[in-house]
Amino acid sequence: MENIICACGHSNPYGTKLCEKCGRPLTEEGKQTKVVDMRYDGTAIRSKTYNKTVIDKIWNFFSNVKVGIALIIITLVSASIGTILPQEMYVNAPEPSKAEYYEKVYGFFGKLYNSLGLSNLYSTWWFQILVGMLAISIIVASLDRGLPLHKSLKNQRVKRHESFMKRQRIVGEGQVSNPDETLDKVEQKMTELKYHVRRDGSALLAERGRFARYGPYINHVGLIIFLTGVMLRLVPGFYVDETIWIREGETRAIPGMDGYFIKNNKFILEKHDDKPQDEQTNQGVNAMAKNYQTDVTLYKQPEGAIPGDIDNLEKLRDYSIRVNHPLKESSFALYQMNYRLNELRQMNFDLVNKATEDDSLGQIEIDLTNPKKEYDLGNGSSVQILVYTPDFSGFENGEPQTKTSIPNNPAFLFRMITPETPKGEVSFVEIRKPPLEPLGENKYRMKFAGAEMRNSSNFTIRKDSTIPILFVGGIIFMIGVVIGSYWNHRRLWLQVEPDGRVLMAAHVNKNMFSMKKDLDTVTTFAGLPPYEDQLDKSEDVKKSTKKKEGDNTL
Repeated sequence: MENIICACGHSNPYGTKLCEKCGRPLTEEGKQTKVVDMRYDGTAIRSKTYNKTVIDKIWNFFSNVKVGIALIIITLVSASIGTILPQEMYVNAPEPSKAEYYEKVYGFFGKLYNSLGLSNLYSTWWFQILVGMLAISIIVASLDRGLPLHKSLKNQRVKRHESFMKRQRIVGEGQVSNPDETLDKVEQKMTELKYHVRRDGSALLAERGRFARYGPYINHVGLIIFLTGVMLRLVPGFYVDETIWIREGETRAIPGMDGYFIKNNKFILEKHDDKPQDEQTNQGVNAMAKNYQTDVTLYKQPEGAIPGDIDNLEKLRDYSIRVNHPLKESSFALYQMNYRLNELRQMNFDLVNKATEDDSLGQIEIDLTNPKKEYDLGNGSSVQILVYTPDFSGFENGEPQTKTSIPNNPAFLFRMITPETPKGEVSFVEIRKPPLEPLGENKYRMKFAGAEMRNSSNFTIRKDSTIPILFVGGIIFMIGVVIGSYWNHRRLWLQVEPDGRVLMAAHVNKNMFSMKKDLDTVTTFAGLPPYEDQLDKSEDVKKSTKKKEGDNTL
């Protein structure tokens, strides 16, 4: 598209409404308007100029203020839906049981809420796309309007055409006796009022508070930084909110923290003395607990170590993690959240003859965390574990099933080999029920001989590297709010002809009262002609016209 050539000879980009040099209106609408639109100083705005190619349409869509407001409303409504029920990160239940938790606690609504993904709303792909679209809208709108405005304000001229001056809201015209003295007095007074004054021959431009025009765009920058921090939470390493169960004596890698390991040395539970003992031994956190803590050791792998290798860990420190007293290390923290008492650690069985019961061929000790496949008892006797289900929940198609990986209800399918039964006998053993013998009656059986218990601690690992980003974005946003709310951009144009004719115009983006107050001061001091507010005048004309029409109807 061709540039627009003004009557002054200046070539303006297509879409410009006011000449960049003299300020003449370049559109028919501008020529017929009594007060010109100075929102962007008449510069060409891309979204209001081009609308032909696909790129133009995409640009115009995201730069549309209505689209931006709609995205903000949709994002706020979506985020509010995520507050109806607790998010998964705040649900104190093992990962496989969280779906059951919502259904059990909140009924059908909780089940539907979880099924739709609303229980993990802020990490869903569609919510992140929504946040991304909002960020794109803010960026495009800022570039679309902010850059042309900055260019216009930076290159504005002192001398302006009379048609530009007379189409400002504040206009004054008259005669003065001494043009040079008048210009000097205006410059002096406006400088005292903290205006930046420029002169070009017999023309003067006084300007104050230009930075106030950048307030909304500073808001946009703050929002973009804030939304970037929100989206970075999906990037591995920036944000971690995980839970982990660690049994006493166990060493495990800390989720999300490469190279860090933690060992549960001992769990300590302090109880209120005035509570019944049977109430105090309930599983999990309850009101009976006075204090519970876990003594841990924090380790770190040396550089170059194989991931998961725990043989050559470097000890960092010992610490007692209590409620509200987390273990903090570098950029993450471990919080004591829950505990589980008396979890099965080891089960012991004797291989006995069913007829005599007391004649044991040997005892096996099964580590329920990592059981062996076979146990050799000597004298030609051994026991093999064919199937191990930590939390037996029943049979499905003839195969035993486990509900969780926690040894709440261990069950075993044993093969027992003795000198009398070299081919072996099979027995399914569940503690709460008599053993099953699927291949016929056995001569030998596995007799329960005891168990060892231990406690488990539940920790939440939290790391949030996005907090500084969110904080910076919030601070920048508030700076933009303050600038846009408490400062305004004021300008005064004054041109004095050699014959003493004075033409004055003024503009302010908001708070016209402050501009008029400064004008009253300078006109009194420099002896300038009185000014008028063309919008107030036009409003008075409309009111008088309506009044006359009302009188005529009477």
